[in-house]
Amino acid sequence: MTSPLRLSVDRARRLVARPAAAVGLAGALVLAPLPALAAPAAGLQAAAGPTAYAVHVAAARGGGLEPLSLRPDPGGPAARGPQRPRGADPVRAASAAVARGQVRRGWRTDGFRQVGVTWRGGEPGVSIRTRAAGGAWTPWTTLEHLHDGPSSGAGEGNGRHATELRWVGDARDLQLRVRGAHRGLRVVVIDPGTAAPGSTARPAAARTTPTAATAATAATGTAATSATSSATASARPARRTRAPRPEVRLRRAWGADESWRDGAPRYNTRLDQVHVHHTVNSNDYRRADVAPMIRGIYRYHTQSLGWSDIGYNFLVDRFGRAWEGRAGGWGRKVRGAHTLGFNENSTGVAVIGNFEQVRVPRAARWTLAQLVAWKLDAAGHRPGGTGRVWSHGSDRYPRGSRPRLPRTAGHRDTNQTACPGRLLYADLGGIRRAAQRRADRWS
Repeated sequence: MTSPLRLSVDRARRLVARPAAAVGLAGALVLAPLPALAAPAAGLQAAAGPTAYAVHVAAARGGGLEPLSLRPDPGGPAARGPQRPRGADPVRAASAAVARGQVRRGWRTDGFRQVGVTWRGGEPGVSIRTRAAGGAWTPWTTLEHLHDGPSSGAGEGNGRHATELRWVGDARDLQLRVRGAHRGLRVVVIDPGTAAPGSTARPAAARTTPTAATAATAATGTAATSATSSATASARPARRTRAPRPEVRLRRAWGADESWRDGAPRYNTRLDQVHVHHTVNSNDYRRADVAPMIRGIYRYHTQSLGWSDIGYNFLVDRFGRAWEGRAGGWGRKVRGAHTLGFNENSTGVAVIGNFEQVRVPRAARWTLAQLVAWKLDAAGHRPGGTGRVWSHGSDRYPRGSRPRLPRTAGHRDTNQTACPGRLLYADLGGIRRAAQRRADRWS
């Protein structure tokens, strides 16, 4: 029987609003819009930004590029409320289905900056290349399997596996190459916008050495204060007996659309480890790129993978700035979705970049050491030490086991993954020592 995906070009023209010939359509394209986007909150800047369209694509014939339009995503239950960010460009996204057995596809879009792939079942090999308007194709790049995520039984996720979300810069065209069997494979392209919110705010200067005036906001901050505080938590002098926190830019600083979050934050009863990750992005991003990059990761985790929020508790950029990730209070034991089997007793910090071949910049290493010292010292653990930690089931440690692990651990210490990259993992010893010195100074 003829596959429903084998549509003729004539029929495709009846299904697609714009002529196929104008964009070099090699197959058929059907746009099936989801429910209409809710009216924007009062005061929002008018802009196109994340309505998800389900894009069903027929088998490609030849080397042409199929049209794929990005649309603003609909918000969650609170889309009409004040939780929509002000001043940030809305995120736009689209996804394209790849039929079982197809090995190569191509699309022409109206512009994107991030690419990921999701599927069900076994893991295929996926490579991509992109092209900017008027430019040449990039070399083929393999997308790594995303090993970050919620623990089994956590009530998060839609059952789909995924690659990492790759930052590709400004691109228009995309080609995909698939190796191996795949089921329900979808390409996700995201344009997270360019503007960062709060551009007129004057954040407090970061303090990188402990002094009598080191920042000391309450260690029990809440999601509500995250939404209403200044974009960067202010420093307040206080007498300390624990390592102080570094400057942390709150969720509003990167433009979190709080309507995308699903349910109230969950909290752990203890914190035994800090898990270090990398986001497998390119390393040449600019300062202005960071807020959009985090918005795109947030969109991918919540809208494409069905997680309740962004997976990481904190993110650190190559310039040494720390950013709040998952909502719930950066001073509390918020349960993330970053380290399978160990989310229940840890916090997760992702350094933005790919550190398999490139070393982490010094500024980022120092900020990471400050975060580690702050979180572990507050929990009564030595950042440079080890301890027995319960596993809730990972691909390295079965549920119920209690391996002895570093308090400051790389993702690969608990799961079968290359994360956080060869060179960041090699730097963890120095980061532990720096964090321990900082904790000792304040104890």
